[in-house]
Amino acid sequence: MGADVSKHTPDIITIGASAGGVQALKSLASQLPAEFDAAIFVVIHLAARAPTYLADILNRAGPVSAVTATDGAPIRPRMIYVASPDHHLLVANEHMHLSRGPKEGRYRPSINVTFRSAAMAYGDRVIGVILTGMLDDGTAGLWEIKARGGITIVQDPGDAQFSSMPSSALEDVRVDYKVEIANLGDLLTRLVQGEIEVPANERTVRPADFPFSGLTCPECRGPIWQMQSKPVEFRCRVGHIYSGRTMLEEHTSMQERKLYEAILALQEGADIAEFMAARQEGPRREKLLMEAEQIRAQSEIIKGLLSDRRVESVA
Repeated sequence: MGADVSKHTPDIITIGASAGGVQALKSLASQLPAEFDAAIFVVIHLAARAPTYLADILNRAGPVSAVTATDGAPIRPRMIYVASPDHHLLVANEHMHLSRGPKEGRYRPSINVTFRSAAMAYGDRVIGVILTGMLDDGTAGLWEIKARGGITIVQDPGDAQFSSMPSSALEDVRVDYKVEIANLGDLLTRLVQGEIEVPANERTVRPADFPFSGLTCPECRGPIWQMQSKPVEFRCRVGHIYSGRTMLEEHTSMQERKLYEAILALQEGADIAEFMAARQEGPRREKLLMEAEQIRAQSEIIKGLLSDRRVESVA
């Protein structure tokens, strides 16, 4: 591990955004020159079944051509490639891939997946940018870019419509530049044109062995390992990956679902006991009615637990 000044002019730019991201990306597209000699990969969280018009929006906003990424397409400078709904966008050597691999942190496309793939393929030629958004998708990917000698940029949280994603990145990654969206285009242009001396970035190596966490994946219920990275990540055998914050949120949601499932099962059990009691006489009828009453009381206890539960914010 040691300091090493980048020997390449950066020409691969990965940008991640979530809530508020469309407006921020429109602003950035309007600032870029037509002769922008880098390829830009944009990942914004999209609903799986929703069509995306982001490429059209960015085409209207600025002079750099934008297209929705396609599997196997070659990477060209002076282009903006937008991730497709329900597909991860992976950056490979001279081309790109689309994948319906496991969701990462509940997302597909995931910012982390794109950032990580670009860092592995292009190392210190990569610039990673985190814009407005909720929670922390992109932080681990930005860490990977930094670890492989790339340049890291974060929108100033005070300038972001939603500050969680940039704040998370600033907390866990050694960020090279914190900028307002109005100044981002100029910064990227100067970096790509070599007008700014590229920061000396420290390359690091991740340990290869990941300890079993003793936890289970909230999505597939398989065993999950703690990855030795910063920020901390958890990965299951199938390939689902969660940050610590997302892991907590997913388990909290799962616990709530299970408690509601228990309420439903108890209420149905009480209904069945009352149904059978109506067809019985004497002591059997009374015992079934008592059982139904007890089950409904248990259901109310769980309702009370849900009502009284306090959940702390980790955003």
